[in-house]
Amino acid sequence: MQGISKGHPHGASKKINYDENPFIVIWEVTRACQLKCVHCRADAQLRPDPRELTHEEGINLIDQIYEMDNPMLVFTGGDCMMREDLYELADYAIKKGMRVSMTPSATANVTKEKMKRFKDAGLSRWGFSLDGPTPEIHDHFRGTPGSFDLTVEKINYLNALQMPLQINTVISRYNYDSLEEMSKLVAELGAVMWYIFLLVPTGRGQMEACISPTEHEKVFRWLYDLSKKVPYDIKTTAAQHYRRVVLQQKSCEHLIERSEIHYEDSITTDFASMHDGLKRAPKGVNDGNGFAFVSHTGDVMPSGLLPIVGGNIRDTPLADIYRNAKVFKELREPYHYKGKCGICEYNKICGGSRSRAYAVTGDYLESEPFRVYIPKAMRGNETAVTIQ
Repeated sequence: MQGISKGHPHGASKKINYDENPFIVIWEVTRACQLKCVHCRADAQLRPDPRELTHEEGINLIDQIYEMDNPMLVFTGGDCMMREDLYELADYAIKKGMRVSMTPSATANVTKEKMKRFKDAGLSRWGFSLDGPTPEIHDHFRGTPGSFDLTVEKINYLNALQMPLQINTVISRYNYDSLEEMSKLVAELGAVMWYIFLLVPTGRGQMEACISPTEHEKVFRWLYDLSKKVPYDIKTTAAQHYRRVVLQQKSCEHLIERSEIHYEDSITTDFASMHDGLKRAPKGVNDGNGFAFVSHTGDVMPSGLLPIVGGNIRDTPLADIYRNAKVFKELREPYHYKGKCGICEYNKICGGSRSRAYAVTGDYLESEPFRVYIPKAMRGNETAVTIQ
């Protein structure tokens, strides 16, 4: 175990070699959770798994993450608050100089006293899931009556403590028609970041709950317009093609030249970082490419939504897995991508959701299945879909 020391977290302008180190590491500290979300990636359970990483193993993992150029660390679950030593783990990482945030479930486990304790320790940001603007939508999605009211109550606690709030929303068939109302609620609740997840049919998530490719495109264009007028940042997960839409829209508005397209141009604002210092990645992050996920038992995967194990930290150092495992190496080389993603001029900026490609086709290198864009190399063979 290393001694505790202050680090130097990634800055917004710092160039990171994703072949060597991730920008962000998500650690699923437990699978235990009291909710029964209909889309749950983890297929969470009521009690902790006895195979979970021990406290000592968790400290060792934090040390390993820190040594990979100190990426951002996020505690997730299940419900991370059901991990008894969560505060000690967070405190240890923060004292090393790491940027730490977490995404607990909004249950009775989250109290104002616990929030204050984590704030005093230096936690950067809390993320709460809110999947609809009404109890009917959110509670159905979370599988637990009263979850909406409890979530708003916990958010109000957070605001009273003046801690930066991130609201996470999974967009699916259940809430697609309520996004306008949802965007207003995010503002009313004082979020600094609205983190949008486009449903991936894995775990409890089902294909029939996913919105269509055309609806994905409509959501992205709506999000871009929304980003210019709301008092919070918008970020997407499992929706890498949002970057392409932002670049296209900025090009149409003559804000950037088509010949000078870079990922940095797709960043609309960085409002959230002014509040907690959690700056955006300096280039596009995708599954296994700037992103690593560690399960409750130590399995290392490109993403929690892409359940292909590259190795286990109980056997192999995290850095070795991230840098050398076959699945990680292939995901970081867009020329491996197949179909339209393989020849698309945006494949290094977008790349499509590798998790969704795997969930739908069984091949993580296949084309993003929920996209309408036709690459320039294929124009003439197909006609691009018009979004109205």
